[in-house]
Amino acid sequence: MDKKEAVIKLLKKNTDGLTIIEIARALDISRNTVPVILAELKGAELIRIRPIGKAKLHYWGGT
Repeated sequence: MDKKEAVIKLLKKNTDGLTIIEIARALDISRNTVPVILAELKGAELIRIRPIGKAKLHYWGGT
């Protein structure tokens, strides 16, 4: 499974939303890699992003 598939699987499993750091730690991948993958998914309208203060929660499911 590649990193993008792993992020998708993780987001589908965690319906409460996850931050970039939580995703990076859960999958043991670079904190710099995660935003690239999330930007790709957002561009394809596959995820939703909700700002909570400084953090952003990422959810599976487009707008």
